Amino acid sequence: MGKARKPIQIVILFLILLLGGYAIGTSVFGGDGKPHEGSKAPSFELLGLDGLTHTLDEYKGQTVVLNFWGSWCGPCVKEMPALQAQYDKWKDQGVVVVGVNVGEDQMTVENFVKQVDIQFPVVMDTGRDAVRSYGVSPLPTTFFINPEGRVDSIHIGQLELDSLDAQIGRLVDP
Repeated sequence: MGKARKPIQIVILFLILLLGGYAIGTSVFGGDGKPHEGSKAPSFELLGLDGLTHTLDEYKGQTVVLNFWGSWCGPCVKEMPALQAQYDKWKDQGVVVVGVNVGEDQMTVENFVKQVDIQFPVVMDTGRDAVRSYGVSPLPTTFFINPEGRVDSIHIGQLELDSLDAQIGRLVDP
C-alpha cells in the first residue's frame, strides 16, 4: 500500500512546486498583466468619434496623455477644460491627448464632446476592453505614455491644470 502512494505524492509535490514557482514569479516580475510605470503601454483598437478605428500605434513617437473618463463622472467632467487647455498648448510639440470614454453610447459621447467643446481625439471603449487591459478603476484615470510607448506615470483621480502641465512638460523636456 505504501508503494502505491509514492507516485501520487511525487505528483502532488511537483504541482505544489509548480504553482508556488508561478506565484512567486508573477509577484516578482509583475505578471498581473496591468501596465505599471516603465512597462509597455497595452495596445488598443477603439472606434473614434470620427468613425475610424484608432490604435495606440498611430501615436508612436508622440507623448500620449491617455485619459479614461465618463460623462456621468463628476471629476472627469471637471478635468476636461484642463485636458483641452493642455492639448492646445502642447499639440505642436508632439503631445496628443486621447480621451477614452468608458461604456457610453456614441450619441451620449458626441453630445458631451460638443457641449464641453473638446477638440482632442476621443475614442469609445463600449466593451470596456481597454479598461481591462489597462486595469482602470476608478475614473478618471490618466496614463502618461512616452514617445517610446512606455508608461511614464499613472494618475488616478481628477487632474489639475498645473500638475497636468508639469507632468507633460517633464515628458517633453526630460
